[in-house]
Amino acid sequence: MFKKDNFIFGLVLGWIAPVIGFLIYKLIKFKLYTLEEMFHFLKENPNLITSYISVSLLANAVLFTVFINGRKDKTAKGIFVFTVIYAIIALIYKFW
Repeated sequence: MFKKDNFIFGLVLGWIAPVIGFLIYKLIKFKLYTLEEMFHFLKENPNLITSYISVSLLANAVLFTVFINGRKDKTAKGIFVFTVIYAIIALIYKFW
């Protein structure tokens, strides 16, 4: 699986990994709340979005490092593109 060097493959990984990271963080930090309650809580406390996004994007940072070290530059570029997209979305959500 990690031997493939493809930009599209990197985009897919970069899209999925933060979602998995987000869900894991939700299960650890907000296990007593539903997803809807957690989003409402985040909307009421936008300062927490930074920590959520940081933890979520940590999954991308790990994947990016693995692929860069494995000299799979095309895949790493795809992961990086989605990391930037997620970061921009987080900033927009936090400040608007």
